[in-house]
Amino acid sequence: MLEPSLFEPFIIRLERLGLRYFVTGSTAGILYGEPRLTNDVDIVVAMAARDVHAFVEAFPLEDFYCPPEEILAIEVGRGQRGHCNLIHHDTGFKADIYLAFDDLHRWALLHRRRLELDDYALFVAPPEYVILRKLEYFREGGSEKHLRDIRSMLEISEAHIDRVFLDAKIAELHLASEWKRVVDDR
Repeated sequence: MLEPSLFEPFIIRLERLGLRYFVTGSTAGILYGEPRLTNDVDIVVAMAARDVHAFVEAFPLEDFYCPPEEILAIEVGRGQRGHCNLIHHDTGFKADIYLAFDDLHRWALLHRRRLELDDYALFVAPPEYVILRKLEYFREGGSEKHLRDIRSMLEISEAHIDRVFLDAKIAELHLASEWKRVVDDR
């Protein structure tokens, strides 16, 4: 079951920094679909080299594992697939931080959704983005959990999904066979 207080320490710092971000992965899938267990939160962050120092400062070592500034600068400089982990010491909860550099990230940042929780608010990836990434992850690794998450999202949130956009991106990203597995098993 999703416990939003677990990722609050990460979100409030990103909000204070003013970095554009959104929660995605299993956490977003849970928000649009059915609850299930997850042991981390995936967050896409738009970060430039000029943001690295402030980012590291926002996650002090006494409270978090955060990669050294030099390592994070290398990840930001990669231009694609940049990634790091943050771990909150008090809870042991982990945030996988993915750096936004591709067109789908940019689209999702423009279409992210604001979700108000009891004690704070956060940005969540649009459902179309979550579905597309889960199809990609299924293609790469074959884990059925991604297809189950997508089916759950469609069952619960289909009215809020832009099928025209989704169908076009599925074709563009060559995900038709993966998508067929989702819809054939519904």
